[in-house]
Amino acid sequence: MEKGPFGMERILELLPHRAPMLMIDRVLELGDNYIRCEKLVSAAEPVFAGHFPGRPIFPGVLIIEAMAQAAGIWASLSSPALREKLSVLAGVDDVRFRRQVVPGEVLVLEAWSLAARSKLAKFQAKASVGGDAVAEAVLLAAFVSK
Repeated sequence: MEKGPFGMERILELLPHRAPMLMIDRVLELGDNYIRCEKLVSAAEPVFAGHFPGRPIFPGVLIIEAMAQAAGIWASLSSPALREKLSVLAGVDDVRFRRQVVPGEVLVLEAWSLAARSKLAKFQAKASVGGDAVAEAVLLAAFVSK
């Protein structure tokens, strides 16, 4: 498997997402069943115009999306067959949000493969800022034709 770190150019080759929905800025580390990535939470994120004016908080659903994109990068690199598929979020279980994320913070996203098949994969995922847990979830990804 390819090793990290790598940046935006390679991420754009691996994920179909584009701004404003691309949630991964850098891949820090890759392992046989593990990935660690970064999302730089900028004050210029379009979502902060409405979430919430005067008290910007990065939405929990976007933290889940960021964790899912990290898992999707790992899946696409784990198998040549999966590179030809689109990884879509098929389920989210056991979600816990531990603290809020605000502009200027660096969100570290980690995902561990728990099980993988040709059409589905299950991941344990975690998001943190400065070593403090922000969110965790079990994610289910489905692989569909592009």
